[in-house]
Amino acid sequence: MKHSIEASSLAEVIDRILDKGIVVDLWARVSLVGIELLAVEARIVIASVETWLCYANAVGLLKEEHHPREIK
Repeated sequence: MKHSIEASSLAEVIDRILDKGIVVDLWARVSLVGIELLAVEARIVIASVETWLCYANAVGLLKEEHHPREIK
């Protein structure tokens, strides 16, 4: 009985990450006796440009551009 283990190459892993995207949302606060000393808020997105644009458009992060040369 043989068990086969599918090994993914680094290129396949990177391709999947860029296709699906990864978001790391970080929020940290350091305070001492009720006085806030340090606050850190960060959002790290790892994705392809195409994936990010699809996400940003879906959640309304992109502003609609008005092109003055556009003929209606």
